[in-house]
Amino acid sequence: MNRRNRVPIRALAPLVLMGLIFFFSSQQADEGVAWWEIVARKLGHVGGYALLTALWAWAFTGITRRPVVPAALIALVYACTDEYHQSFVETRNGSPVDVGVDAIGIALASYFVSRGPRAGARTRSSPVPSP
Repeated sequence: MNRRNRVPIRALAPLVLMGLIFFFSSQQADEGVAWWEIVARKLGHVGGYALLTALWAWAFTGITRRPVVPAALIALVYACTDEYHQSFVETRNGSPVDVGVDAIGIALASYFVSRGPRAGARTRSSPVPSP
């Protein structure tokens, strides 16, 4: 598969995830949830946006030298627009705090994705010192 065709095909995975995020953010909020449910939802934000960033980075791999940069930007813009979208859903509101929580996931994925293959490749390809 050539590079020109790779991005549209690989972009399907993060686009599907973006659709799922949109679907879940379109649901009405439950009132009076327990503290642990709130924590679980925030962890879901972190995990979801970490995965979104990683998927976009995968889609851009081989197309740009630093695929994490556009991946993180797309994920952050989507986090902002998703919160704006939630402000139109009854019983929901858009929250800058949630964008911050999403940004934690984006930052974590950016860190691990940017370190991942190159760090492992250096370790495997480094010569074994002789005694």
